[in-house]
Amino acid sequence: MAALELLNDSLADIAAKLRDRRITARQLTEAAIAAKEQAGADLAAYKIWDPDRARALADAADTLFDAGTVLGPLQGIPCSVKDLYAMSEYQTHAGTPKPLPPKWQADGPVVQALRRQVAVIPGKTHTVEFAFGGIGTNVHWGAPRNPWDAANHRASGGSSSGAGVSLCEGSALVALGTDTAGSVRIPASVTGNVGVKTTFGRWSLDGIVPLSPSLDTAGVLARTVADSALAFAALDPRITEAPERFVERLAGFSAGNLRLGICDEHYWDDCSPGVAEGVKAAVDELVGKGAELKRLAMPEPLDVHEIFLKGGLPAVELFTFLKLELPDWLETLDANVRQRMAEAETLPASEYLSRREMLDRLSASVDDRLRAVDVLVTPTVAVTPPTLEELADGDAYRRANMLSLRNTSSVNYLGLCAVTLPVALDAAGMPVGLHLIARNGEDEKLLAVALAVEQALGTGRQRIGRPPLAAG
Repeated sequence: MAALELLNDSLADIAAKLRDRRITARQLTEAAIAAKEQAGADLAAYKIWDPDRARALADAADTLFDAGTVLGPLQGIPCSVKDLYAMSEYQTHAGTPKPLPPKWQADGPVVQALRRQVAVIPGKTHTVEFAFGGIGTNVHWGAPRNPWDAANHRASGGSSSGAGVSLCEGSALVALGTDTAGSVRIPASVTGNVGVKTTFGRWSLDGIVPLSPSLDTAGVLARTVADSALAFAALDPRITEAPERFVERLAGFSAGNLRLGICDEHYWDDCSPGVAEGVKAAVDELVGKGAELKRLAMPEPLDVHEIFLKGGLPAVELFTFLKLELPDWLETLDANVRQRMAEAETLPASEYLSRREMLDRLSASVDDRLRAVDVLVTPTVAVTPPTLEELADGDAYRRANMLSLRNTSSVNYLGLCAVTLPVALDAAGMPVGLHLIARNGEDEKLLAVALAVEQALGTGRQRIGRPPLAAG
């Protein structure tokens, strides 16, 4: 079997082959390393790339397999980790120019879940500085390149900017990200991958550098919904059954019994050519296969967006964290990050509390509306990911950033969970994501719906092919 072909199967099939010893973790890891080396360009997914440590972890996983010990479906699987997660062997920069204090080098529960399964961690992927941005740029370390454009350096989405790229190049089969306003779903969407935004509080945030403690969530990216569901089950502390059994149990939905909500407000406006059209075509396919489409009046996202445009909660919460714990890092902030915190220092406490109170009321209202459907469907990202040249002007960056975050941020602010999956290419040839939004706490149901949608529409690779700059 050619080395890169080892990476082509589903995560479940690869895990089974590892257990049955039809392949070894070392072979799989060497394939992932070769894929990164053979990608058509330097995609710059990683802040830290450590193939030797990856090989050592693969050998440890193989030793356990050979002894008949299987610790989980991620054993021996290459998994990238965003450089917002603390890890004992690597310094954490969080996208900043210098390492954070030693406190941010202690594994938290999500990384510990990878460790317990002896996953192969080849390195830490790039992030926007302190995760505060949806485009994926970083003045200190540069921006990973979106592998879907062979001619131009396009943004890969933020803030988990290297996560989706690591999946595209094949150096990882699972990627850990974080999502405060879209930072898992945006990079997943614009790189043609699947991203899962968990319900707030579902996964521990310990060991993750905070942006907004009121909104931060840990999440996972993978190549397909099926892969994402398996990775979710392998990492989720509430799931006690075998992850493989969990995924099997999610198969109760089909396109024929889905109730899809759609609203005309907010999410569909000002989309780049091909974005809304691609998502609507996918929705029409689902309806053609029996799904029910129900129109919902949903004004709440418009109200949320007004709060978001004022800085929401993250600006003041990040500024407070930096002032109290990392004051020296304020001096070197990226101008695009600093500008978004400009009013945080002088924001009255009454305004901050008023925003929180309003978000609580809007969350309750949306939760009630979503009872009528299984999920709300929208485009994930309204705009084509821009080229770096298009972002050279500060005002241009701010406009692009706000539009990139618009459809995803309301999910965090309203306390919901969501999945994005690739369904089309836009007029520029860039991936378009279908955004599935579910009620607070309905993570399992959301994944079941997303599996049914993927089974009905096909995987991203089946629908949109491979990125031009990916290996294989």
